[in-house]
Amino acid sequence: MKKNIIYLTIAIGVGLVAGYFIFDGSAKDPMINKDSAEMSDGHDHSGETSNQMWTCSMHPQIMQPEPGDCPICGMDLIPAESGSEGLSPNEIKMTKNAMALANIQTNVVGNAVGETGNATSLSGKIVENEEASAVQASYFDGRIERLNVNYEGQEVRKGQLLATIYSPNLVAAQQELITTASLKESQPELYKSVRNKMKLWKLSESQINSIEESGKVRENFPIYATVSGTVSEKMAEEGDYVKQGQPILKLNNLNTVWAEFDAYENQISQFEKGQEIKMTTNAYPNKEFDATISFIDPVLNTQTRIVTVRATIQNKNNLLKPGMFVTGKFEGIEPSGEEQLLVPASAVLWTGERSLVYVKTNPEEPVFEMREVTIGSRNGETYTITDGLEHGDEIVTNGTFTVDAAAQLQGKKSMMNQTGGKTTTGHEGHTGMEQANTEASGNSIDHTKMNERIDVSTKFQQQLKQVFDGYIDLKNALVNDIVDNAQQAAERIEKSLSKVDMKLLEDEKAHKHWMTIQKELKSSSNAISLSSDIKTQRDHFKHLSAHMISSVQLFGVNQKAYSQFCPMANSNKGAYWLSLEKEIQNPYYGQSMLTCGEVRDTFE
Repeated sequence: MKKNIIYLTIAIGVGLVAGYFIFDGSAKDPMINKDSAEMSDGHDHSGETSNQMWTCSMHPQIMQPEPGDCPICGMDLIPAESGSEGLSPNEIKMTKNAMALANIQTNVVGNAVGETGNATSLSGKIVENEEASAVQASYFDGRIERLNVNYEGQEVRKGQLLATIYSPNLVAAQQELITTASLKESQPELYKSVRNKMKLWKLSESQINSIEESGKVRENFPIYATVSGTVSEKMAEEGDYVKQGQPILKLNNLNTVWAEFDAYENQISQFEKGQEIKMTTNAYPNKEFDATISFIDPVLNTQTRIVTVRATIQNKNNLLKPGMFVTGKFEGIEPSGEEQLLVPASAVLWTGERSLVYVKTNPEEPVFEMREVTIGSRNGETYTITDGLEHGDEIVTNGTFTVDAAAQLQGKKSMMNQTGGKTTTGHEGHTGMEQANTEASGNSIDHTKMNERIDVSTKFQQQLKQVFDGYIDLKNALVNDIVDNAQQAAERIEKSLSKVDMKLLEDEKAHKHWMTIQKELKSSSNAISLSSDIKTQRDHFKHLSAHMISSVQLFGVNQKAYSQFCPMANSNKGAYWLSLEKEIQNPYYGQSMLTCGEVRDTFE
């Protein structure tokens, strides 16, 4: 018992001594105090991590206080970078994850010697060669008893019977001929005048002799083709009464056709008569056509600042049809020898009035700022920059549209918003979740329209509405993955565009805008109508949509419509479209991903 007490006393003493050295030493050891303080500080400030916000890499307006799925596209949320301290009001900072997912690439702008002639491209259209056109007219008054040409596009050979006509005047002239034939010995002058009158009506010597010899009056007379060609227009129908000289048919010889290109004022010096052109068209993507410039319009269109450059093409196989859109590549002009700032065409956003690029303002961070630039000529896939950039600037060359979309969402200057800032009216379609997340992040969604509405006549809006209706039919066909319906809708758009009367636009600015938009709408709709591949149709649909949105913004169509956006389309660069329904039905993915997207704007 005594031994146990002794052992216990010794153990207590040893414990007290050890405790003294441990705790007293820790109080004197600064390293131990520091570690303890850090542990204590980490514990006391653990609440700071609860302020971490989570966002979607494709929808940066989404901000949530905890991880999860994006309410728009369902992707996993990622940690949002903290703040934008040190940024100017017009700068935008993107997350590195968003940069990687959107494949945003930048390049440093450098000077280069431009070879303007080796890559200058212009858009144009095939038209009939007016020098090879002819009109077949009636040479005497009468009624068309029979018309042997049944439809436009029919081939006609020289000497072919076109029509037979009953002419009372010609019947009377035949009777005169028969009567004066018996008097030709006594009154030769009278006889000759009757024959000459019939020759003026294009009756041949053999026909006149036949009438004279038979002594019989013919009631119906034939009209023969004086040239070979293709019927481009029927100007009269069977049973019509026609006057002397009135056109019956219009014929075109399509062995040669014209290609008419629009050249801007700053490009005129690059072209000259006799210059060779390499030409391509969507109808024959793997074939090049040779053409020669035959005419350069001596008068500049003061409204569009455009000059027509015309080229003549041999078309013996009848491959090129009037109305086809073509692209001409002009070669042969020597290098300019001047230092130029060249940038990829993918770096430039064009609004119709402004050309924009995004400059990386911080070389160490993904910080960008929109900058307005002045472009010169387009040489292949590059633009010449004449103002707005300097040697050494780093610009976005891939994913420019994604950066612009992020700038819009943060209320910064962008393609669709020239001034930056918030907008609170006229933009519907955001769910309560999106609005709550926006308020939590301190950002406001900006959907300011790219251009102010231009007042136009109701008649012009009605004509534009026909184009818009065809566009909606096309969108619905792509939503339902129906290629044939998409082609037919694109053809309807082309027809409706041809009926839009630009003379209804009295405002010079409106006229200029519509000239540009109409050209792009025609090009895209034509490409869709000619394609039987739905992927190709959707590629052209994004361009068609961009310009359709512009036309609705500028002119209106007296129809409520929603501008909708899919961030996954266009190889994750994003793409817009118009819809009559607020519910998302994605034309870029159709039934495979029907509800991917969001409403970005509402047009009343």
